[in-house]
Amino acid sequence: MRFDTSQQMKLSQQMKLAPRMIQSMEILQMPLLALRERIEQELESNIALETFEPGGDPEQLERERREAEADAREGERELNVVDNGGVDDFARLDNYQAENPEAVENEYSASSNFDSGVYEYRPSTYSAARMDGERDSKMDAMANAAAREESLTDQLLEQWVFADVDDDVRDAGRLLIEHIDADGYLRTGLDRIIADRPANAGANGQAMTVERLESALGEIQTFIEPPGIGARDVRECLLLQIDALEETEPESDFEHMRLLIADHLDDLIHNRIPKIATATDLSLVEIKDAMEHMRRLSIHPGRLLVSESPPTIIPDAIIEYDEDADDYLVYLTEGRLPNLRLNREYAVLSRDRQVKKQDRDFIKTNLNNAQWLIDAVNQRRQTLLRVLRAVVAAQRDVLDYGMEALKPLPMTQVADQLGIHVATVSRAVAGKYVQTPRGILPLRKFFTGGTQTDSGEEVSWDAIKANMKEVVDAEDKSKPLSDEAIVKALKERGIDIARRTVAKYRSQLDIPPARMRKQY
Repeated sequence: MRFDTSQQMKLSQQMKLAPRMIQSMEILQMPLLALRERIEQELESNIALETFEPGGDPEQLERERREAEADAREGERELNVVDNGGVDDFARLDNYQAENPEAVENEYSASSNFDSGVYEYRPSTYSAARMDGERDSKMDAMANAAAREESLTDQLLEQWVFADVDDDVRDAGRLLIEHIDADGYLRTGLDRIIADRPANAGANGQAMTVERLESALGEIQTFIEPPGIGARDVRECLLLQIDALEETEPESDFEHMRLLIADHLDDLIHNRIPKIATATDLSLVEIKDAMEHMRRLSIHPGRLLVSESPPTIIPDAIIEYDEDADDYLVYLTEGRLPNLRLNREYAVLSRDRQVKKQDRDFIKTNLNNAQWLIDAVNQRRQTLLRVLRAVVAAQRDVLDYGMEALKPLPMTQVADQLGIHVATVSRAVAGKYVQTPRGILPLRKFFTGGTQTDSGEEVSWDAIKANMKEVVDAEDKSKPLSDEAIVKALKERGIDIARRTVAKYRSQLDIPPARMRKQY
C-alpha cells in the first residue's frame, strides 16, 4: 500500500455576507430597548460618535453639518470595522450563517467612502419628546431599578436557620431545600438525593440517611412559610395548607375540603361533580361550597415568595386614528433614542498629516464604525416604517373591528410589495410591538395564514380562533358546547373547519373540554 500527499488548487464561488450587512441586520432585528443599549455601548467605546440636542440656529446647524460632511469625505472608509481587522465580525458572520442557513438579501448597499450624505441620525419628528436636563440616564435607571429579588432557595434557607432542630436534621433540611423547585415542590426522591450526595458530606461526617431526610422534611413542611412548601405532589400540598388553616381558624370546618382533596382530587380536576356527590353523599351545594373555599389554597406555594413579574413592553411604533383624514397614522417611538452624529474634530484629525499614522488609522476606524451605525439605525427606521404602513393598509379591518377581522397576510406578500427580501420583513417584525386602538400587539400578530369563508372572503387562522373564543364565551355554562357543536356554530358564521381543527385551537387557547367547562 502506498501513501503520498499532493497539492491542488481549486477555484470556486461562494456567497458570503459582509460583516457590515450582519451588523445592519442585527440592528434591524433589535427591539427598541435593545437598540438603545447597543447605541449606548457604542457611545462609550467610540470616540468619533457623539450625541446632539436638536434646536438652535438652523443656519449654524446646517453650516456645521456641511463642514462635518466635507471633513469626513477627506478620509477613506475602511472595510475593517474594529482595530483587530474585523476578525470578530467575521466570526460572528460564521455563527450567524450557521444559525440562519437561508440566503439573506440585504436591502441596501453601503459606499466604500464617506460619501453617503448621511452623517446624522435624528429620531422621527413624531417621536416622543426627549427628557430635558443634564441628568445621566444610566444613573437614573440604576437608581430607579428595583432591588434584585432573592431566590426561593435563599428565602427558604433564611427561614430554616431559625428552625429548632438538631445539627444533623438542619444539615438534611438544607440539602432538601436545595432540591425544592420554583413551585415549592420536592419532586426528587429521597433515595436519589442521597445518591447524588457524597457519602461523608453530612453533619459531623455522618452519612445521610432516608430517616434523617424524612425527619427534616416533616420539619420543613410545618415550619417554613407559606404552607405547602416541600410537598411531593398536589394532594399533599393542598392538605398541608388545610392543616395550617385548621391551626389558625379552629372554629372553621374544613372536613369537606379535606375529604374532596384526599379522596376525590382526580374527579375534582375533571369536574366530575355528580360522581363525587354519589360517592360522598354530599349535596351539590356542599361540594360547590367546599370548592369555593378551595380558592384560598395555592398549588404553587413557591411562587408566593418569588413573583414572576411580566416583562415590560415598550412599543416600537404607535398607530393612531386620524378622524379628519379617516386614516391611520404610523410613527415610531424613537424619543428614547439619542440623536447621533460624527464628531467633526475627529473627522478633521483623520486627515491631518501632522497626526501620527497610527492615531489617524485609529480615528478612521472609529469614524467608520460610527457612520455605519448611523446608517444602520436610519435604515432600520425606514424599513420598519415601510413595513408598518404596508401592514396598516392590509389589515385596516383589524384596527377598526378587532382581531376577528384579521385577514391572511403572508410575509412574502409584503416583501413583494416593498421590493425587499422576505427575510428582511421577518427581521423587521421580530420582537417588535405596536400600540394600536386595539391595545399593544406583537407586530408579527398581523402576519398569518388562513382560509376562505363560505362567501369567498379570506379569514386568518387567528381570526377563526377569536371567533371560536366568542362562541365559547357566549355558551350556556350549564350546557357547554361540544367540539361538534362549536363546528356548527362557526359554520353559521361562514367558517367551515373540521372538528379536529376545533379541538386543536381549543387546546391552543387553553379552553378545556365541554365536560370540564360545565357548571352545576
